[in-house]
Amino acid sequence: MRLLVLGDSLSFFGPSGPLPADHPRLWHNICAAALGGSAELAAGFGWTARDAWWALTGDPRIWSLLPSADVLVFAVGSMDTLPSPLPTYLREGLRYVRPDWLRRWVRARYVAAQPLLAPYARVALPPALTARYLRDSLQAVRNLQYTMPAVGIVPSVHRAESYGFVHSGHAAAVAAVRGWAAGADVPLLDLPAVIGAHVRSGAGNPDGMHWGWEGHELVGKAMAELISSVAVNHTDE
Repeated sequence: MRLLVLGDSLSFFGPSGPLPADHPRLWHNICAAALGGSAELAAGFGWTARDAWWALTGDPRIWSLLPSADVLVFAVGSMDTLPSPLPTYLREGLRYVRPDWLRRWVRARYVAAQPLLAPYARVALPPALTARYLRDSLQAVRNLQYTMPAVGIVPSVHRAESYGFVHSGHAAAVAAVRGWAAGADVPLLDLPAVIGAHVRSGAGNPDGMHWGWEGHELVGKAMAELISSVAVNHTDE
């Protein structure tokens, strides 16, 4: 079985930082191994459902992976829920500030201000747009006549000091994702139920957002169980 995973940094961050996509202890590789297969990951730092849509519709490598994918995993939506004091185009644009010393100065001040402004900030992507981009992404795949089953995730939780421990946009995002999934008949892995205690206990990455190895194992095994049930149902149809 071959998985095509559209994810965010939760898919490639370990307990001490980012890792290559093929690291065997990352959740998607644990999941694939449990299913006797392999996983291909398309992901980036801070990716929202919109970034997954852009990747799916604009990355030729993903196009080449779709024909051989047995399951499509939408592992995005968690970063959509984070408070963002700046609009995305300005936040992402900080990397383009020149000269270098000015970029570092601006970024340092933004990082310092972010936890203070988080209680008053909007989420990185409004819930309605999260649902829209998930819907459009799946529909784009179906329009190409790919019929592999798809699964998704309920957005994860965090206890990140860098976001002022604020997660007020989480509930609305969960409702939007569940609404999309119900309408599209896409099973969801409930990440807060699987990973919540791990994150809130401080057992994960010190940043309070990403997971430790125990967390990756929990998610990998739970996702494998979900995909197994989906694959069986798909075969029976």
